[in-house]
Amino acid sequence: MSGSCCTPATPGQPLEPVRFTAHGLHGIEQVRLPGGEFRMGDATGDGNPGDGEGPVHAVTVAPFSIDATTVTVADFAAFAEATGYRTEAEEYGFSAVFHLAMRAHPDDVMGPAPGTPWWAGVRGADWRHPAGRLSQAEPDHPVVHVSWNDAMAYCSWAGRRLPTEAEWEFASRGGLDGARYPWGDDLHGDLPGADWRVNIWQGVFPTDNTLDDGYLTTAPVRTYEPNAYGLWQTVGNVWEWCADWYAPDYYVYSPSADPRGPSRGGARVLRGGSFLCHDSYCNRYRNSARSSNTPDSSMANAGFRTVAL
Repeated sequence: MSGSCCTPATPGQPLEPVRFTAHGLHGIEQVRLPGGEFRMGDATGDGNPGDGEGPVHAVTVAPFSIDATTVTVADFAAFAEATGYRTEAEEYGFSAVFHLAMRAHPDDVMGPAPGTPWWAGVRGADWRHPAGRLSQAEPDHPVVHVSWNDAMAYCSWAGRRLPTEAEWEFASRGGLDGARYPWGDDLHGDLPGADWRVNIWQGVFPTDNTLDDGYLTTAPVRTYEPNAYGLWQTVGNVWEWCADWYAPDYYVYSPSADPRGPSRGGARVLRGGSFLCHDSYCNRYRNSARSSNTPDSSMANAGFRTVAL
């Protein structure tokens, strides 16, 4: 690979990120990235047909500052308490919960989702009660059951924005151009034995999770190790909303400098995979993996991180 298609750091010699605390309403630790050129897309052949992870193409992003972690329950609580904001899940009265995680009265369970019976609509499930009204969210876990519209409302209050899809992938790669994961190409990397460095599904999906990584659902945002840029859990744990509209063929015609997605669409980009990812069903816990959902959708495995305006 030529040096012109790399981030400013070379694999094995990552840049030293500039870390600082955001001022004002948004207090999450920040990582200042210098921008640069990288290869965007699936360079390892793992892409899912139809997701649009190719072709691999050179992209340049301008410098930006990004949250070291996803927005936590505590962060979102500060926003909700300051503004009285109610999420779309709260307004609708229900949200999607994974079947093994439900903590709800039987009357609250609305039945399985068509085509994905491991999901059920659960009345009373929201960011405060991620598994149903009998559950309680942990302050240091990622906030979930937030739609793209909810994430944008938080950004407006905090003076932030969602990352573009290109910014998100640049940050997740941590200077390892073309790598499968934020730490390299091997799932366990240089860890001994079968130690885990990502919160995904182990066992037989969707009925038996052996919990080898320690978690059935979300993990605290600073679990495992950050990538070389200082970002925690960009893959696994929770999907992360991006600013862009989604189109499976976007990489065919996207600009090379600071692409921002199609001008319109019906779904917004999600990145990074979640605690439900498993190779037998969803191997999208990778730097290049893409997914999408409608802007008003919320679920127990999706959250967000922000970047500075």
